[in-house]
Formats: sequence, C-alpha cells, structure tokens
Amino acid sequence: MFYQKEISLRPYPRGFHIITREIENTFPELKRIKMGLCNVFIKHTSASLTINENVSPDVRVDMESHFNKMVAENSPYFTHTYEGPDDMPAHIKASILGQSLTVPVTNGKFNLGTWQGIYLCEHRDYGGARQLVVTISGE
Repeated sequence: MFYQKEISLRPYPRGFHIITREIENTFPELKRIKMGLCNVFIKHTSASLTINENVSPDVRVDMESHFNKMVAENSPYFTHTYEGPDDMPAHIKASILGQSLTVPVTNGKFNLGTWQGIYLCEHRDYGGARQLVVTISGE
C-alpha cells in the first residue's frame, strides 16, 4: 500500500516544534500499516525537519540557541540579504538539518524511540505556513 498527502502546517514562530501528532492525526491511513516506512519532506528552503527529544522543552530552546550561534545573522560575508537578516542563516540551517526524514511504521504507529519526536525547525522570524509531503508505504 502507498499513501501520500500534502499537509499544510499552521505558521509556527521561529524555533524547534514537535509536530509528530499533527502528522499522525492528519494521516488515519497510518493505522492500516503493519510494517512500513513513512517519508516526511518539507517543501521549503528556510525550514527543516529533524528527530530529537520529545519531552523536555529545554532541548528545543537549546537547539535554537546553538543554531543561532553557529549560523549568526548579519554575517558580513552574506550576499543574499534582500529578504532580511534571518533569511540566509535560515537557508544554511535548513541545509545542515535537511528537508526529509524516514521513520519506520510498526503496527499502525511511528516506531520512534521513547523520547523521540519529529521536529519542524522554523528558521525564519515569520516563515508562514509550511507544506509537508508525507508518503507512507508498507503492508
């Protein structure tokens, strides 16, 4: 079986946000999969996806702090600056973290670790609604 949907996420503020349940809730077909894979792809160049800690909000705050220090705004060598000081750093952060994830599906659920969740990594101050393409294959 193959299923694919495009999901529109509401606008999130800049930072790291757990979206695991949003994906699961918009994909009831997931419950039909005994064993398979789910690919989640974000259709943007200034936001990304990753999997990390799903309990402590401190982890998400620390991730944002680290990436902001690692890829600082207003770096004098950036030439792509016409969309604001957060734009070029957002592109770099998105490339570092990536645009897609593959998650195993077992018995109708994402087979993530106990403390794992899927993050939307919003790298812009005002990124707007984000589009995901979710593809599930399995039996």
